[in-house]
Amino acid sequence: MDPVLKTLADNESRYLRELAEFVAIPSVSTDPAHAADVRRAAEWVANRLRKAGPMEVEIWETPRHPAVFGRWNGAPGAPTVLMYGHCDVQPADPLELWHSPPFVLTDRGGRLYGRGVSDDKASMLLPILAVEAFFSSGAEPPVNLRFLFESEEEIGSVDLPDLVRARRDALACDVALSADGGMWRPEAPSINISSRGLASLSFTVRGPAHDVHSGRHGGGIANPLHAAAELIASLHDNGRIAVEGFYDDVAEIELALSQALERLTFDEKKYLAEVGAPSGFGEPGYGTLARQWYRPTIEVNGFYGGYQGPGGKTVLPSEAHVKLTSRLVPNQRPQDVVAKVRRHLERHCPAGVSLAIEEGHEGASAYRVSTESPAVRAAAETLRDVFGVSPEFVGMGGTVPIVTTFREVLGVDTVFFSFSVADENIHAPNEFYRPERFRLGLQAWARLWRRLSQDLQKK
Repeated sequence: MDPVLKTLADNESRYLRELAEFVAIPSVSTDPAHAADVRRAAEWVANRLRKAGPMEVEIWETPRHPAVFGRWNGAPGAPTVLMYGHCDVQPADPLELWHSPPFVLTDRGGRLYGRGVSDDKASMLLPILAVEAFFSSGAEPPVNLRFLFESEEEIGSVDLPDLVRARRDALACDVALSADGGMWRPEAPSINISSRGLASLSFTVRGPAHDVHSGRHGGGIANPLHAAAELIASLHDNGRIAVEGFYDDVAEIELALSQALERLTFDEKKYLAEVGAPSGFGEPGYGTLARQWYRPTIEVNGFYGGYQGPGGKTVLPSEAHVKLTSRLVPNQRPQDVVAKVRRHLERHCPAGVSLAIEEGHEGASAYRVSTESPAVRAAAETLRDVFGVSPEFVGMGGTVPIVTTFREVLGVDTVFFSFSVADENIHAPNEFYRPERFRLGLQAWARLWRRLSQDLQKK
């Protein structure tokens, strides 16, 4: 391993320059105005894979944004490992809250700032650089490699499940490693053993045919904003979700997970100070980590309507709009949850307005992997070697939609192996990445492949 690790260390400054090139591409998948930029990011990744070594590299088209596939079969008899990541990013809005341009990688105070640098461009670049280090140092990777980098993760990986089903033979592997996911905190390494699922919908409340004078008509007809606020309020009762049947498929947290939570060191006051919240809040009977990792939610992600400009305007708006997402736990099915929320909204719609509901993407189920999985154990031992301490096993409140598809279609577990950290302002202004995590991640990817070549039996 020494020549490979030396190559990685010697080229770190070049790698960071390449990361800056990648971050400079505003690959915002949710905005049609950036469709060309998303494709440009995928092409950049494909070219970088080709530069890394003698691999087959293809761009796979989907109805929306392209995916990048790479393959190397130069380790006969060794396991095949699939690397997953995504090159699309969230919008940078609100731009005025950024302290440096969002698509210019900026080193400030020992941190690298830029939209998408933590989620997921730096972490997904690491395995590409690691495989290049094997080839350029005169060695060869100890496992057969597959790479799959999508461009739709930030919009729910809407086309990726069908792509994986159609390309299952090309993607066949013994284990998948996700460069997306992130570690829990910067003080210690961790491995996510679970992620919550996702369901989404939006709704519009309509009142008068057009905006009207609030003095002339206020008090005489329903205000859509008021009605939407009532609907939002009806979704919860003192922190518990009030949608009928919502908890029907929700099991209590498993004893092993509860015991693991108790062993973790968690400073809630520090956490609240970091996020700027005055106190915790959520489903009664559970602590903050249990609510964030192992219990379901319904959250309002957007609520808007009426006059948004400077000053005031005495208007009673024609419409109000609300965007909702629900994080799911095992046994909950996205479409079933959406149907229950839809029925709730329809039953509780106030008088004097009409309601239109639009379902989101197909959603994703929750995911869990055993800590006794050979691949999880290999990842844990690798992180212990690199960081000098054993990793913590934690949950993830967010969603990586494709991991359930990998299990269903390819028949493999996915191990989260990201070097982002949960506090890096992901999806928010001033997103950042820690350079030391980039350095450690380069070493870890190279070491993990070596360990997997020894620990996994080829199918």
